[in-house]
Amino acid sequence: MRFKLLPCLGLFILLVACEQKKPVDRMNEEQLRAFADELAHKFIITDGHVDLPYRLKVKNFRLEREYMGIPVSTKDGDFDYERAKMGGLDAPFMSIYIPSSYQQQPDKGKALADSLINMINTIANQIPDKFVRANSAAEVDAAFKAGKIALPLGMENGAPIGDDLANVKYFYDRGIRYITLTHGKDNQICDSSYDTTRTWNGLSPFGKNVVAEMNKVGIMVDISHFSDSTFYQVMRISKVPCIASHSSCRAFTPGFIRNMSDDMIKLLGQKGGVIQINFGSTFLDSAVRSANEQNRKKLQALLDEKKLKMSDSLAKPLIEHFRKDNPSLYADVETVANHIDHVVKLAGIDHVGLGSDFDGVGDSLPTGLKDVSQYPNLIFVLLKRGYTESDIEKICYKNVWRVWNAVEAYSKSAK
Repeated sequence: MRFKLLPCLGLFILLVACEQKKPVDRMNEEQLRAFADELAHKFIITDGHVDLPYRLKVKNFRLEREYMGIPVSTKDGDFDYERAKMGGLDAPFMSIYIPSSYQQQPDKGKALADSLINMINTIANQIPDKFVRANSAAEVDAAFKAGKIALPLGMENGAPIGDDLANVKYFYDRGIRYITLTHGKDNQICDSSYDTTRTWNGLSPFGKNVVAEMNKVGIMVDISHFSDSTFYQVMRISKVPCIASHSSCRAFTPGFIRNMSDDMIKLLGQKGGVIQINFGSTFLDSAVRSANEQNRKKLQALLDEKKLKMSDSLAKPLIEHFRKDNPSLYADVETVANHIDHVVKLAGIDHVGLGSDFDGVGDSLPTGLKDVSQYPNLIFVLLKRGYTESDIEKICYKNVWRVWNAVEAYSKSAK
């Protein structure tokens, strides 16, 4: 009798599973937008790169009463608690950004890195009902269940490692869970996509040891900002999958080598990695990038003719008039979805995520994704394009969690 019931039981389970799937193809636009918002709050959303720490540093941030609102509720910048909650953002990787100029200092920016880490720790300690530091995917999961925004850390520019391999473990102990090995210039570790010097033609001898040490201690290697040769060398050396915390597809921006080529995206996927799409308009659309660059040159020529600098008070009305007549162009949320589509076509649904670069790309964010409250707009577009709930869950966080957990597991096995 029991064996005769099994087919019926299987059919019942299948019917229940089907009932739990929302009939997206029968929803009108209003219903689909509501469903997108529902999914944004049902799933963890992690963003690979949010530049809040450096924005606060520029504002001379101190966590006193008059400054308390900056990370909680503010009209400045792209991130605060209230907007993050509205958009469903649960785990923004706080970027511990070290400008390339700090590479020339004796400590190569280590003191700056420590100060920015301290700042984020202070926010979590002083506003514990809203924020919590998180050093693992499991800790983010726990924060999500508690209704708090987790603040994992990634360091943009490995310069503060200096010439001492022990600093890799030092920054791991301080909570850093990925390191972008360089930024705008070649450093002691590797070559940058923005630099033409090609100091090492990829990784330096020390840089190869840094990658191995990051694998060993459990820090994800972030290949954003790399020269192509650096990328391919890291792919050969790393024993675990890597991430591109805030990069987009070069196919849409020919000649902009800060983005990833099709071959690089395929290889990153084959190695188990994830590219987290950058939202900056210049990363998304070459036509927008070109038009805005032309406007920038025209404005600079006009200021040069008047013998003025951008910062001069007399230049302000001239700049405002110019920008009124020559408005900046922007990509849109559909363009971000195009990049996701492209990665899925090349590498598969398991190898794409979100890496907005909020607070890091200035006034270049696309229409529909202007701040952290607007992730549901992207989910809405993806639903319209036929992405399933499972697909969206992977894009929102599961793909990155797979890499993060793999790096953590390898580290434990290597000790």
